[in-house]
Amino acid sequence: MCEAHICDVIRKTFSDAKKVSASRGKGEAVFLTEKEPDKSLLEDAITSMGYTYISSESVEYKKKGLFGR
Repeated sequence: MCEAHICDVIRKTFSDAKKVSASRGKGEAVFLTEKEPDKSLLEDAITSMGYTYISSESVEYKKKGLFGR
């Protein structure tokens, strides 16, 4: 259930978040937004749920074409 909790808090914190996913095994959560999310806001949201925030990074999303090209 921890993956679901992390996804829920991301969706509640960033209303424009799309394709939100989390993996306990990988120790990461990934989501898309139109603008760069406020990292301190993300940290506060995750730690308020009792989870540990380690770090975050933002990278530009490059949409793949048909068949991953």
